Amino acid sequence: MANRIKEIFGIEHPVIAGGMAWCSGWRLAAAVSNAGGLGLIGAGTMTVELLREHIQKIKAATDKPWGINLPLMYPQIDSLIDMIIAEGCKIVFTSAGSPKKYTQRFHDAGMTVAHVVSSSKFAKKCEEAGVDVVVAEGFEAGGHNGREETTTMCLIPQVRQATTLPVIAAGGIASGAACLAAQVLGAEGVQIGTLFALAEESSASDAFKQRCIGLQEGDTMLCLKKLAPSRLVKNPLYDRIAEAEGRGADVKELLEILGEKSTRRGIFDGDVENGELEIGQIASAIKKVEPVSVIMRRLVEEYNAALAGLK
Repeated sequence: MANRIKEIFGIEHPVIAGGMAWCSGWRLAAAVSNAGGLGLIGAGTMTVELLREHIQKIKAATDKPWGINLPLMYPQIDSLIDMIIAEGCKIVFTSAGSPKKYTQRFHDAGMTVAHVVSSSKFAKKCEEAGVDVVVAEGFEAGGHNGREETTTMCLIPQVRQATTLPVIAAGGIASGAACLAAQVLGAEGVQIGTLFALAEESSASDAFKQRCIGLQEGDTMLCLKKLAPSRLVKNPLYDRIAEAEGRGADVKELLEILGEKSTRRGIFDGDVENGELEIGQIASAIKKVEPVSVIMRRLVEEYNAALAGLK
């Protein structure tokens, strides 16, 4: 089926892999692109030189479209943008900041720009800023979330009404049926994080993946609202955060509890007790680690089966 997401990005399936810190390196991005979707390299924790290395490796690993996920609040943002443009990147997904400052610069370099939002208000601002595509991410998503706490099923139709831009749905999507549901609500594509974070090609540690595929419903919670709202797996670190937040701890104390490089500890290094384990609610429905090729094939089969079932 033709749609604007496939046309804009030049991909076979309107499925985008989330650009997740410590998970979305060049291997995962290349695997998703080679399977017909759009892979993203997560630049949020990378230095300029490390991101350049990943870009050069993905160029050698695929001839399909791929992109960069770039949080705009990153300290080295201008240097990262200079390098991305110099390397000839064609697609960028921005988040965590206003797209107004950088969108024209990306367009001048011939790049397509998508921006992640958590509300219809910010979707309107994206259109005003000249963004090409909006990613509407619901409360179910892992990692950093919007403060509105709007679920994906509520968010997508409101964003669809608020903008004429193509909409990608994100948050809680890990099946072909969920892809179809998002489409019915007005999305033209989906961005999938958790399912790909737990794929074989993800750069997350095996310990993190095994912990996540064993989760049950309710084993993730949104916390750290005084910092940046984040969905985390319940573990001893989460327990310390929850206790502190329950008695009104300030930002300084919460940062002390987290310590340095807390997400790296949990996701990349595999310290599942004392690290920050960011993952989406849908992790409780994922029970095994699989290659991206298998995941993508199943998503397409499930989508077609769900569509046929409706007919």
